[in-house]
Amino acid sequence: MSAPENTWEIHAIKYADRNARTRADSFIFDDNHDAPHAMDYFMWLLRNGDRVILVDTGYDDAEAARRDRPIRLNPGEALAPLGLTPDDVTEIIVTHLHYDHAGGLNLFPNAHLHLQEAEMAYATGPCMCHDTLRMPFTAGHICEAIMRLYGGKLTFHNGASQIAEGVTVHCIGGHSRGLQAVRVRTQSGWMVLASDAAHYYENFMARKPFPIVVDLQNMLDGFDTLYRLASKPELIVPGHDPLVRQLFAQGPAEHIHRLDLGPIAPIQL
Repeated sequence: MSAPENTWEIHAIKYADRNARTRADSFIFDDNHDAPHAMDYFMWLLRNGDRVILVDTGYDDAEAARRDRPIRLNPGEALAPLGLTPDDVTEIIVTHLHYDHAGGLNLFPNAHLHLQEAEMAYATGPCMCHDTLRMPFTAGHICEAIMRLYGGKLTFHNGASQIAEGVTVHCIGGHSRGLQAVRVRTQSGWMVLASDAAHYYENFMARKPFPIVVDLQNMLDGFDTLYRLASKPELIVPGHDPLVRQLFAQGPAEHIHRLDLGPIAPIQL
């Protein structure tokens, strides 16, 4: 059944996970730094009638091998239970250009990209002379975005911008210079896909910053922005938290969860 007029369905699509992590990998100055702390990798599909917008792309098998971070599903194939092939995707909101969010751009050749100006400037600028800042990026993914630009298939946004009726992007920065969150009108209210403005619920609810950060003040201020954009806190969806799969109903396959109907359980950290 299609979504009511001017509201969107949102599907969280898990394509990978990384469980050999600790809380030190997720939080700055955490008291329990050596405790295990798993991470899920998602992309998100927005649907209103016949229009679909993909938010981020995951990363492909080549990137998985290069970083020794296996994926469970090829991101293009992961859309199949929603009745879509990669060629059906004609719009992608790229929240930022890190490998796990833009590493599958090549899988969706027909897509027009939406990206913050600040992110392209950051990913191609002098900050990339530093190994630590360059680490989450892969040159080939940036080149793919540039190819879309030169092919007339990339729109830059500067701050807040409307992508479609009921879908807006908001530049937050912090984790990456041009990181943008996505605000979506759903039947449950305004939902915010935080992407990496908050990897975990605990990041924004307990105000614990994530360690990969280019501007710590922007990251902390961004937590307040997430609250301001969402109709209610439980409609803020972090980018990598395995709790998402417990809080929202399963969709048409085990790796897909339906977000726009709202959570089916309270958040318990």
